[in-house]
Amino acid sequence: MMNAFVVVWRESLEALLVISVLLAWIARQGDPGRLRRGVWAGLGGGVALAAALGAATFAAQSQLQGQALEAFQAGIALASAALVLQMVAWMRRHGAGMKRELEARAASASGATGVALVTAFAVAREGAETVVFLYGIGLERDTQGALALLAGAAAGLAAALLCAWAIARGARRLNMRTLLRTSELLLLAIATAMVGHGVERLIGMGWLPPLADPLWDSAALLDDAGGIGRVLADFAGYRARPTGALVAAYLLFWGVALVALRPRPVRPKQAPAH
Repeated sequence: MMNAFVVVWRESLEALLVISVLLAWIARQGDPGRLRRGVWAGLGGGVALAAALGAATFAAQSQLQGQALEAFQAGIALASAALVLQMVAWMRRHGAGMKRELEARAASASGATGVALVTAFAVAREGAETVVFLYGIGLERDTQGALALLAGAAAGLAAALLCAWAIARGARRLNMRTLLRTSELLLLAIATAMVGHGVERLIGMGWLPPLADPLWDSAALLDDAGGIGRVLADFAGYRARPTGALVAAYLLFWGVALVALRPRPVRPKQAPAH
């Protein structure tokens, strides 16, 4: 449930911030009513595109059986982890300039139709990522787990709406930088769990050697069958008896994450030649 809450909260908040930026820009234009209708039309179109992706994903799964289904689900889990990492890295580099970029795109768009397309693509991107992430999280859930997943997603959407409202009201105590940095760590923890799901499916299919099974046994200290260990297993991929391949996959993922998220040196601007 916590995984779904964090994912939906973060993705929905980004989509709501996009809409807020566009609406603020529209309020300064000559024909705000028509452009505002374009934003709402784009929002509907973006949600429809994300829903179509979800339907296509489940339709594709329904046509697969046995090992083909296992391979499809392993691929979705690993792709979800890669998307989380890409999203976090992109926001780390471009988040500060997102407002200027969106306003520039809206200004260059052709009227209400152009604004609708800008909105639709932005919302569809966030919605599509949410669909893929939730599918990756819910691969091993039973009916009760699926209901908990939906409850977490609904709570995440409500939290995103609350945060967006607080930002619009100018809440001084809401530190967006701290909020987004914390969400980055939570998302990377969730992505680690997705890597674990994907790698374990590949090992179960015989496509990946376990290397060592288990590499260690920490069940006496913290078992992953229940309690806090089970929460960490679901949320961050903790395993009391991990295989060598799983540990190697975790190390590889976090190595790539550290490289992707490392601060880039700022190059000093050169003075114009006279």
